[in-house]
Amino acid sequence: MSDGPEAMRVLVVDDEPLARAHLTALLEEAGGVEVVGECGDGREAVRLIVRDSPDLVFLDVQMPELDGFGVLQAIGADRMPPVIFVTAYDEYAMQAFDVAALAYLLKPIARERLAAALDRARILVRAGSTGDIVTRLGTLLEKLDAAEPRAGRISLKVDGRLIFVGVDEIDWVEADDNHVKVHAGQRTHPVRSTMAGFERRLPAGRFLRVHRSAIVNVRRIVEVQPWFAGDYVFILAGGLRITSGRSYRENIREFMERQL
Repeated sequence: MSDGPEAMRVLVVDDEPLARAHLTALLEEAGGVEVVGECGDGREAVRLIVRDSPDLVFLDVQMPELDGFGVLQAIGADRMPPVIFVTAYDEYAMQAFDVAALAYLLKPIARERLAAALDRARILVRAGSTGDIVTRLGTLLEKLDAAEPRAGRISLKVDGRLIFVGVDEIDWVEADDNHVKVHAGQRTHPVRSTMAGFERRLPAGRFLRVHRSAIVNVRRIVEVQPWFAGDYVFILAGGLRITSGRSYRENIREFMERQL
């Protein structure tokens, strides 16, 4: 819905359809904006940002395969429109993100918080004063790649909640249709993601992809046994046995060489 030529052109990105519909409804109710698009994943967000050049993006932080920060990295600081993060993170966790965005909104979104964020965005967009935002986004992007591994834990979006799991607690990750199952001790967390997308979130060198359906924590490996036709059986602490796949033989060969 457009409220005239001065309306800000807005893109809404959130992988939860109900949350996306709720935010879109609030924006239309607030007025002064035109929702030019909405989507539920990071890759589509990149395509729409490049194609439509919105004035403002409401961007969910946690999304499968390509998360909100992955969108920033894919677009680049110099081409990324001003961003308002939408997230289930608590305020303490979001303090670092706030310096690189116009604002952040915690779910469930409050009308008053949304109105304040929109007012701030209008002032900057209409005055053409978004250069500082670009600078701060650039600084954030420089720090993103190493930020999560240094923290020693990763966040998992499960049933609309964020669950934080220590990297060392993860035993292995299993493919399950359009989800992955993160096995950590006695707990299993189903997360909407591809294996490739989740693998990128894990610290390099501490996890090994041994099969299209399995990533193992190398610190959980207690034995490796040769199997048929150049494959291996990985035995994890607790006795779980995982057979490798032929597509990952090079990964495994390099891992084995590093252990000798």
